[in-house]
Order: sequence, then C-alpha cells, then structure tokens
Amino acid sequence: MDLFEYAREKGGKPESPLASRLRPTSIEEVVGQKHIIGKDKLLYRAIQADQLGSLIFYGPPGTGKTTIAKVIAHSTKGAFRQINATVAGKKDMEDVVKEAKDNLAFYGRKTILFIDEIHRFNKSQQDYLLPFVEDGTVVLIGATTENPFFEVNGALLSRSRIFELKPLEKEDVLELIRRAVTDTQKGMGGFGARIDDDAAGFLAEASGGDARLALNAVELGVLTTPRGPDDIIHITMDVATECIQKRPVRYDKDGDNHYDTISAFIKSMRGSDPDAAVYYLAKMLTAGEDVKFIARRIMICASEDVGNADPQAIQVAVAASLAAERVGMPEAQIILSQAALYVATAPKSNSAVNAIFAATGYVKSHPPMPVPPHLQDAHYKGSEKLGRGGGYLYAHDFPDHYVEQQYLPTGMEHEVFYEASAQGYEKTIKERLDRIKGSQVT
Repeated sequence: MDLFEYAREKGGKPESPLASRLRPTSIEEVVGQKHIIGKDKLLYRAIQADQLGSLIFYGPPGTGKTTIAKVIAHSTKGAFRQINATVAGKKDMEDVVKEAKDNLAFYGRKTILFIDEIHRFNKSQQDYLLPFVEDGTVVLIGATTENPFFEVNGALLSRSRIFELKPLEKEDVLELIRRAVTDTQKGMGGFGARIDDDAAGFLAEASGGDARLALNAVELGVLTTPRGPDDIIHITMDVATECIQKRPVRYDKDGDNHYDTISAFIKSMRGSDPDAAVYYLAKMLTAGEDVKFIARRIMICASEDVGNADPQAIQVAVAASLAAERVGMPEAQIILSQAALYVATAPKSNSAVNAIFAATGYVKSHPPMPVPPHLQDAHYKGSEKLGRGGGYLYAHDFPDHYVEQQYLPTGMEHEVFYEASAQGYEKTIKERLDRIKGSQVT
C-alpha cells in the first residue's frame, strides 16, 4: 500500500501530513504539557466545561499549540474559526467578526477565533480585534512562537490568559512515535512498519521536544524504506538518522557515556582547557542533554574550582543558568558556551570547597561548641542579665575596619579552615588577611 492508497482507504487526503492526521480530538489524548492541561489544571477544567476566556499559547514549534486549539474546536459547542496571521488580512477578520456577531445575536452562540502565528499581525491588525475581544463578540485563542510580551498588543495581553508550552519530554515524543507507527486509524499502522527501540529513542532525542519534527521523520521513513524479506518496513537507526538528517551521538543519559562526558566537561573546565570544555558541551547539547543539568554543573564548578580566585565566575554561571532556561534551545547553547568558557579560562582555587569540607569534618568529629558570649544575640530584653553580647567590639569602629577578638568558640581559637590561595583575586584576599592579622605575606 502506498500513501495514496492508504489515504483513500481511510478517507483522508494524500497531502495531509502524519503530524496533522495524528492530532488528538479530545483533551485526554493530548501528550505532554501536563503543567497546563493536567486534570487538576485550570485549562483542562475550562475545556471540559466549555467555559473558555481568551487565551494565548506561547512556545517552541511542535509543542502542541495548534493541537490544543484543535481539541478546543472539537470540544466546544460554540463556533470555531481559524485563521493564520501569515496570510490573513483585515478582510478575513472582518468576515469572522460579522459571522460572530450573527452567531451571538441570532443563536446565542459564542465564536472562538484561533489565530495561528498571531505575532505576525501588525499593531493595527491587533488593535482591530481588541473591542470585539473586550465585548465578548469573539473568544480569542492566539498561538505564537515569540514572546507575547514583546510581540502582542498589551491590551490584548491584559484580556487574555497566557499559557507557556514547553518542549516535549523524551518519553512524550516516544509515545507519539509509537502511536504514529501502530495507529491504523490516523497513523501509519496500515503500512506494516516497525521501529527499533534505539531508532525511536534517537528520534525522540534528536527532535529536541518538537513532536512535528519527530513525526515527519517517522512518516518519511515509512514511506521511503523498502520492505524486508519478512514484508515488514524496518525503521532502523540508519533509517532514522537519514530521515531526521542528524547523526546519532553515542550518549546514553542513563549510562556510562553520560557520566563520562559530564565528568570530562567538568575536568576540562577545572583544568583550564576551553577547547575541551566547549567540545564536551557541544556533545551533550547535540545528544539532547537537559540544559538545566549542564547549567547546574557549570555553577558548581564556578564555586568549587574557581571560587574567590574570580568571584565573578559564579555570577556569570548563575546568570547563564537563568538565561538558558528562559531562552531555551537552540540559543541557550550560546549562553552555556559563554559561561563554560568563562569558568574554564578563569584563575582557579579550591579554597572554598576545602574550607567547607574541613569545617564540616570538624563539626562531625567534635562535640558542639558554644558561641562565645560576646557574639551572642543581645537584641532582646534581659540579654544583659544573661551576659549575652557584652564586650563585643564593632569592627567598623576601628582602623582598617578590623579589630582582633575571638570569633571561634573557646578551645578552637587556633583552628584554620580557610586557606586563601595566591590565585587571581584570592591573592588580594590573602594579602588582606595576612595584613590585618599581622602575619608576614609569603
């Protein structure tokens, strides 16, 4: 059976892509995005009750914006109209508004207007919609891959609830791939195809959370792969690689390769090798590693291996982590690259990690020591009677904002946990500590 025969048998159109045919018609069939359409979530309840206000779906391609809109179309008792902002003009909107007014006046029926790529409408086009959204003539559902706070009229935003869709998780994409291969009603089940587990896993990883990209690859594989001797179409790793035009990266996120690669990444940053660090970063990103996981390792390295030799390193790492999560891939790779290269090329010191490990070791191996009385809290009535805080010397009242007094508990006065190195900015810290304590700089 070829595609045309298959489409005729199922009553579909040959030009209808798999990703379109496989779209669910009920909210229960939607895969992923449980943070907004889980059974306990507002959007789920609103769809079930057919009580929708104006909505804007924002997220990367292939994450389900149009899919959820189509589910709403199948679920609502109101009229559902769809236009695409890339080709629609004011006349199209005028026609929809006229129809919506008639539906409301003659039948008491609401009209839901779904505008795909709503960010493509200019300001005047968006302004035209505003009064009709405001008076309830239409219930607007907009879909956009761009940040709506930058691209959508502020007045429309204030009258809409915004839902951000995330890239699908690997398991979500895997579920869609298996459904695509086996579903005889809307998928490719009538072709007698099988997909190897490693090929399905690779497509799920390589798609980067874009369901459409994965389904297009499955469809291409089924339609172009000759049958084997067993009359089965086998979608192997080689077929999957060709169909999605990405080479598989040997990287199992639950296996040795995962831990070996992240270990090499950290050790390369620690060892001040920026080329190796960015190579391992590229390998992880290409294999679909979670950007949040990578960002966490960079932050840890910034403190553990750079520390106060360059206090700016942790600030760069934290800022990169936040930016990468907000921006998402593929642009997040640039942000993570900057942070990894900064940490790799920064002066190194492990004094911070040595200090906390040494102090923790002491705490665990010795009995609890009381805080010296002059350091205890004296901000409550009766503290003087208990001898709390008496004799404390306020450091800012003395030259160089330093005065010698006991801070460690009695019996620990000579313990040393932090030993500043002579690397980078920490050399300045060491010189100051040596100076105020009256020791000789070595």
